[in-house]
Amino acid sequence: MDITTFLSTKRQALLIADYAAYRSQLSRQILALRKRLGRTTPKREKFSKKSITAADVKSNHEFVHLLLLLSERAWAHAMAMKATHEGGLKGSTRKEVLSKLVKATRNAEEAVKLVKEVGEETRDVLEARAYAASMRGSEAFERQAGGEKKEGQEGKTSWEGCVKAWSEARVVYAALLAKEGKGVYRDLLADTVDPTLRYAAYQAGLSRSVAVNTVARKYFPKEDAELVRAVESVDQWAFKDKPVTETNGDTKMEDVVEAPSSVQWRGRKANIVDSSIGQALASVATAEARLRAYLAEHPSASSRDKAAAYDDVLIASQDAADAAKHATDELEKERVDEGDSRMQDLRVTSLAVNYDLVSWRVGRNRVLIGDRDGLDFPAHVQKQSKRTRKDGTPYPVQPEARSRKLARLRERVVLYDATIQSIESVKDLRGAMRDETFVAELDAKSAYFRALKCVNIATSHSLLGNHLNALALLKRAQDHIGSTLPKDAGKAGETDASLTLDLTKTNISTITDHITSKLSRTHALVELRKLEDDSASAAAKNTASAALLIHDLKAYPTLGTQIDLLNLVTYPPTLQPVPLKPLFLDVAWNYVDYPGRQHSAKETKSDKMEVDAVEEKKEPERKKGWFGFGR
Repeated sequence: MDITTFLSTKRQALLIADYAAYRSQLSRQILALRKRLGRTTPKREKFSKKSITAADVKSNHEFVHLLLLLSERAWAHAMAMKATHEGGLKGSTRKEVLSKLVKATRNAEEAVKLVKEVGEETRDVLEARAYAASMRGSEAFERQAGGEKKEGQEGKTSWEGCVKAWSEARVVYAALLAKEGKGVYRDLLADTVDPTLRYAAYQAGLSRSVAVNTVARKYFPKEDAELVRAVESVDQWAFKDKPVTETNGDTKMEDVVEAPSSVQWRGRKANIVDSSIGQALASVATAEARLRAYLAEHPSASSRDKAAAYDDVLIASQDAADAAKHATDELEKERVDEGDSRMQDLRVTSLAVNYDLVSWRVGRNRVLIGDRDGLDFPAHVQKQSKRTRKDGTPYPVQPEARSRKLARLRERVVLYDATIQSIESVKDLRGAMRDETFVAELDAKSAYFRALKCVNIATSHSLLGNHLNALALLKRAQDHIGSTLPKDAGKAGETDASLTLDLTKTNISTITDHITSKLSRTHALVELRKLEDDSASAAAKNTASAALLIHDLKAYPTLGTQIDLLNLVTYPPTLQPVPLKPLFLDVAWNYVDYPGRQHSAKETKSDKMEVDAVEEKKEPERKKGWFGFGR
């Protein structure tokens, strides 16, 4: 049935539309599907609900798709109402949202029941159960986020239902991912399941140091023996850690990193005064080593996979920052003076740990943006349609739509904004503003990402044909690079600087050259568009050239003159004189004063004598009459 793939394909519409548009699209698809299945009510007849049975599903699997679409439409309706109330849901609106989520859960559970009765494959049953668990988790999440509590539940324990539902979905999708390796399962875990489960676990009072998979295994409904057997049949390591084996078959133990006793921050050494901070920093070092090893082993992995590998480092860094804050708060409660060595070491440690946390966040954003920090914008290769035409030839690959390109650029701009905001948040840390060099470096890095943001927004304006706006944005990006970035910014020997906030001189030189070239190109396009507009205005005033275009191919048209493309040549051709051969004037070389010809020097005496002798010779007297006889 491919339930997960079917639903994931439908939700791709959310990339370019909101929940309301998605709901309208689902309504049209449901109506078309009902007509195809014969489940519509004819005109002038009373509506009678027709339930879907297992026999219907056996005859056509699209009956399950109908239930899934109904569930998805109810969920989209709830999310649309929630999105329109930014200040929070209250009263009847909240009840309506919960009612839609309950309806979505009921339809999803009905689909699970039918899939079980039909006796489909284990994978289809697990996918249906995982989707139903996600709908149940969404209902519990919204119920607890609004402050509603069931009877007998108080405080953080009311979030356990939400944690259990999302834990079931997480374990099932992780098992399917381990067996089949499909990207659709990976995207669901990274984008929806893991963030929601992590937040629900935090609200339930669980420590952030506990991994998401550990929380999912703990709260998975193991009392359902049938579900446990189905999951283990897909992945035997779903409920226990999988050992890492070397090539010779021996079990490979992970390296244990000792807790450090001090930290280095910009040439200053600070002692770690709290053991919890040292343990958290050891976890950060371990997670960092895993991350670098993963990136080195999988250089061709997708950007989403690489970004997902940052989760462990980010969680460990956040724990280290929390530990440093907790230790600082304890000393402040004891009213320890700021001049005390312990307080000074904690201030330095807190600044270093928080900067590392921001650095890893920025590194993750840079991985999501793409190669060269988003300077390039390659088009996505569209999939070839499996359907063929009536004559058997395949359909041509359609180019990527402009709306999809703009949507990808909007996603990039959001990541740039998050990166700039993270960099600016470092200045709010205590002690950061006292270091002028450090603040200048932060401004330089912020200017780098501001320039990238301007470049991507300029690309979007170019796609829309607004080249003048693109030119202004590129000039703004050039100002960011030229006026803010110092010449010595960046590191020369860093090979994997894209992992963190650190910039290399290669990054700076690359963006400078790219902006310069793109600025020149856009400037030329603006000038050409201006000439076209002037020509169009001149053409509107009937100002056009009457000369044949073939006679003026070497000359650019005069500004404001419209070229008549219908006046290229004379057709049919007429009889016209044309030059046949060049005119030779070599005979008159000695008598014609050509430009550039130098006159000879003074004539020699011998030449003069010869001339005089010729002059002195007299012409003989001509005889008169015929045959020399005179008259």
